[in-house]
Formats: sequence, C-alpha cells, structure tokens
Amino acid sequence: MVTEETDIDPTVVESDLPGQVQRSLAEYLRVRGAEAAELDPAFESATGELAEFVLGGGKRIRPTFAWWGWRASGGTATGEQATAMLRAATALELLQACALVHDDLIDDSDTRRGKPTMHRTFEQQHHAGGYRGDGGRFGMAAAVLLGDLALSWADDRLHSAGLPAESLVRTLRPWQAMRTEVLAGQYLDVLGQFREDETPQAALQICRLKSASYTVQRPLELGAEAAGADESTLRALRRFGSDIGVAFQLRDDLLGVFGDPELTGKPAGDDLREGKRTLLVAEAVATARERDDRQALDLLRGVLADPELDETRIGRAMQLLTDLGAVDAVEKRIGELTGSAMSALESAQLAEPAATRLSELAVAVTDRTR
Repeated sequence: MVTEETDIDPTVVESDLPGQVQRSLAEYLRVRGAEAAELDPAFESATGELAEFVLGGGKRIRPTFAWWGWRASGGTATGEQATAMLRAATALELLQACALVHDDLIDDSDTRRGKPTMHRTFEQQHHAGGYRGDGGRFGMAAAVLLGDLALSWADDRLHSAGLPAESLVRTLRPWQAMRTEVLAGQYLDVLGQFREDETPQAALQICRLKSASYTVQRPLELGAEAAGADESTLRALRRFGSDIGVAFQLRDDLLGVFGDPELTGKPAGDDLREGKRTLLVAEAVATARERDDRQALDLLRGVLADPELDETRIGRAMQLLTDLGAVDAVEKRIGELTGSAMSALESAQLAEPAATRLSELAVAVTDRTR
C-alpha cells in the first residue's frame, strides 16, 4: 500500500523556501513513485528518472513567486492553509519539468543542468540494455510520456494540496491560463524557427507567453488568488509579474549565448546552435538591416541555420552580437522592465515582508549569472 504524504512544517518556510519546496516535492514524488511501483517495476524505474530530474536542480523560482503572491495578499506564514499553499506551489515545479523535458526534445538538446536530457538518458538506456530498434525513437517516446506524466502530476498536486474549495476555484483561473500560454509560446517558438521570423515583435511575444507567464506572472497570481486578493492587488502583481518575467527571459537569452557553461549547465552559444530567434538575435538582425550590412546578416542567418557550429563561428557570432549593439539593447530593456516592475510594486503598497521580498526577487532573477 502507498503511504500518505506527511504534513509539512511551514514554521521555517520563509527562511528556507527553496529547501521547503524541495522537501515537499521529494515527499510527493516518493508517494507517486510508490504508486508506480504497484503498477510495474519498469514504470517505477522510469518515474524515478523523472523524480531525479525534478529534484536534481532548479532555483524553485516559480513556487517562490507563488508563495510571496500569497503572502502579499494576506496569506498566513504558518498553519494548515500555509501548508496547503506550499504544496500547491510545488505543482509549478512539475509543470516546469513537463515544459523542460518537452523543450529539450523539441530542441534536440543533449544536456540540461550539466546532465543528459531526458530523451538522451533513455536513449542511453536503450543502448546499454541492448534493446531492439532505434534508440533515438525510444528516448523520444519516453521523454514525451514522462513530460505528460509530469503535467498530470502537476494537476493532481494542485487539486490535492488541501486548499479550501473557494481558494482552489480561484487558483484555477491563472493555472489554466498558464498551461495554455506556455504551450502557445512553445508553438510560436517552433513556428518562428521554421518561418525564420526575425522581428523583435515576434521574439517578445514568445518571451511573454513561453516564459514570463509561467515563470513569474501566473505563479504570483496563483498565490494571490489562493489568498483572496482584491482586484487592485491583482492588477499590480500582474504588471510586476509580466515585466519581471520578460526581463528574466531576456537575461536567460543573454546567458544562453554568453553564459559560463560551468554555471549554466549548457555549452556556450547553445541557443545559437539551436537556431533560437531571441530578442538578442532580432535586435542584431534589425541593426544589420538598418546598416545594410549584408555580411553581418549572412553570418547571423548562417549561424542560426547550422546546428553543427564550431567554436570559431560561435565566437564570431558572439562578437557580432556585441558589435551590432544587440547586447546593450537587451541589457537596456532589462533595466527598463525592472524599473517598471518596481513602480508597479510600489503602487500596490503591499504589506511586509512581502514587498521587500518581491523587490529582492526581482533583482535576483534579472541580475544573475546562471
């Protein structure tokens, strides 16, 4: 028989929120793993890989924003409802796992957080086990199914967290919107690569839907709705969350090209290898067009079309992004978005410690090295 999940002690949650989220996730995944074991040992082994992926890294940004959305809207720091909110917030990490597993598969990425991606892990299992057929197809199938499982468990987690019925109903609005938006953003990202859409407008739309929505804005709203926030508070948190979410992704785009592999867990220039048409690239293309610099345009487009880039060409592309002013343009936009978000936060006049913590989080996620 599967044992019930033990209660979480929230009395120290705000001094170690990522640690509390980690422990809550580990306990939930232990319970779900035991259920999987009752179905079949092979399925238990597969879900173990998913659990290791979920627990093996990440900054727990989404649950953190959800928690402070809760606290900013009058939610308590301790007690049964705080425990339920913490559990509900961990559902965001399972949604994130689904998005990452599928994103890595779509991009055909080899590594995530310095380790093999899910489809590569199962491809390696295929080879090691001497299975028949194509290892790549087996890895792809396993990754699709486990990503779907993570999404199913995310829904289960939210609904079984213990939130009062009225609070749960309120959280479903941002939860449902978030699930659709992240998939819309992912689709537009794929479509943009095949259409070779180089416009800044397209890059920003993908940024808003694929990242800003489910990284900051909707998690904040989820916590606020659970606490019963009024419309004025929700509006301020939406504006803050949208701006910081976009700034977060723009920082991620810079790190995807210029980040230290030892910190990011991915090779330098990885976004260029994957042909991602981020705002960074879009700004460079726009400037090259304005200057009628055909050589620069040809180099940028050639880089985006070649998944087998060598270090020399990546280095040339990185230098070109800098020379065309794209890096400075993205840094400027990050600064503007962060400033706008801070203004929204100040206008909300949130209670402490939520106001200070959200301000600190805004800086932490937009001025980082990984």
